[in-house]
Amino acid sequence: MKGIFLLFLSLLSIIRAATVTYNWSIDFVNAAPDGFSRQVIGINGAWPCPAIEGTVGDTIVIHVFNNLGTESTGIHFHGINQLGSQVMDGPSGVTQCPIPPGSSFTYSFVLDAPGSYWYHSHNKGQYPDGLRGPLIVHDPHDPYKGQYDEELVLTLSDWYHDSVPVLIQQMLATSNTHFLPPFPEALLTNDASSVSFKFQPGKTYKIKIISIAAFASTFLQFDSHTMRVIEVDGSYIEKHDAYQIRVAPAQRYTVLLNAQPATRRNYAFLASLDMNRDFSDLNARPPNAYPFNITGTLIYDAAKPLPAPYVVRSWNPVNDFTFAALDGERLLGTPNVDITLNFTFGFDAKGIPRTFFNNKTYVPQKVPSLFTAFTTGTENTNPLIYGAVNPFVVKKGDIVQLTVNNLDAAIHPFHLHGHQFQVCERASSGKGTFNGHTRNFPSVPVKRDTIAVNAGSYSTIRFKAQNPGVWLFHCHIEWHVIMGLIATIIEAPEQLRGLQIPDDHKAACAAQGIPIAGNAAGNTQNLTDLTGAFTTPPVPDNGALFPKRSLIMPKAGPIRRDRYYGN
Repeated sequence: MKGIFLLFLSLLSIIRAATVTYNWSIDFVNAAPDGFSRQVIGINGAWPCPAIEGTVGDTIVIHVFNNLGTESTGIHFHGINQLGSQVMDGPSGVTQCPIPPGSSFTYSFVLDAPGSYWYHSHNKGQYPDGLRGPLIVHDPHDPYKGQYDEELVLTLSDWYHDSVPVLIQQMLATSNTHFLPPFPEALLTNDASSVSFKFQPGKTYKIKIISIAAFASTFLQFDSHTMRVIEVDGSYIEKHDAYQIRVAPAQRYTVLLNAQPATRRNYAFLASLDMNRDFSDLNARPPNAYPFNITGTLIYDAAKPLPAPYVVRSWNPVNDFTFAALDGERLLGTPNVDITLNFTFGFDAKGIPRTFFNNKTYVPQKVPSLFTAFTTGTENTNPLIYGAVNPFVVKKGDIVQLTVNNLDAAIHPFHLHGHQFQVCERASSGKGTFNGHTRNFPSVPVKRDTIAVNAGSYSTIRFKAQNPGVWLFHCHIEWHVIMGLIATIIEAPEQLRGLQIPDDHKAACAAQGIPIAGNAAGNTQNLTDLTGAFTTPPVPDNGALFPKRSLIMPKAGPIRRDRYYGN
């Protein structure tokens, strides 16, 4: 009977499914979210970029026109599984060629799971320049339905005054011997320097908290309001109270907040940008660890004064490893694929600072890796043909255990495309590398797509290989992506053979002379011959790889505000 009921719900979702279409021009516009005017990348002449919104089962269609003049672009839909739509995942050089200037391109995919997600450019570090926004998937069968009255979105991000090409030029320099990333000039909430939400006594608000940051995490605490966390990274959890949370870049938390019973006063909440290497190390934490703070407001009565700037004396955020998946899915069984990634910093042959997995830095290839999987027949199970992209091949049905040993003295967030993985262990700072023991693994782990791995420590995740595609696993500090901290999961390649490349994908590649068949070097005959494949990562070279932009500011675009962003 239960199976029949679930089938009925599934059919009902299909009947209700709609096609939601967006037409986007990606443009340079001018904005000053923190009072400093600068060029940003917006959509349809406006910034902040719009939210994508749909319901489980809907098809999202986005027609993109690249109006950036001299720069290519591309969009990744962070957390969307892309089941059967592998070519729509969006990272340039992986599942598509970048979209060249003056060209059109269409993304189309089904929203297969509810939750809070986001989209961002996955092309040459463009999202710290503004090309990012929320992606909200509503659930007609929300297990927490009836426990809240309204929904709000709260985005958190660091912000820079220099453009990304300038910052990359400074970072990928032989003089950067300490591997320093760019440091932001501000914290933004909902892409602004302050935010307020109108609350009504007695109501409960569902707040979708999304980090769209490029580098720093954000601490969050509400005055006199306890957060009840119900979802992380698109996965429902057993309800868990939290007074403080730490949201790493690309992570999401959905919380329920009960309004106060009366309009006695207005209340504050604090967002504090965590630029410290390891907040849990009190001995190493510098006095300026949290230099950027934003006091937001919960407005109960506009006639009453605004609250004073909110102060939090110490940060001890909830341990998200203790969360449990609401669906009760138990720890996956004994893995038959074990991947260990040791993360370190180092220098390439030219003395440029890089990031490494297992002493290898990621090098983009001539042929997008997914297209190599499509076009190389039975050889697509050979990791060698994909070139220097840190490839790992897994068969359909494999249970994969992946461990990151973070040998750095800072906390780093790691994201896997195409999957919600189980978090099996997330050891505290200073615990060293994983010793292979699983005695601490929870029976019902939390599932998510981005895990913060503590300093000098490790984290272990598991997933079942049931989503054929080419999926990146990378640090979500965008500067470390640019420095090469990426591995590639070639999943169920036997099911990718002979799949078709959409015509607009082909056109984008052809316009830039990018081959779409063969191994990493474009060799279609001898697939193990990688002559001509790229073996060294790109460097700034007067704009050819990391373009230099005009210093002339474009005309200011309109400020976008919708029902999610508050006042």
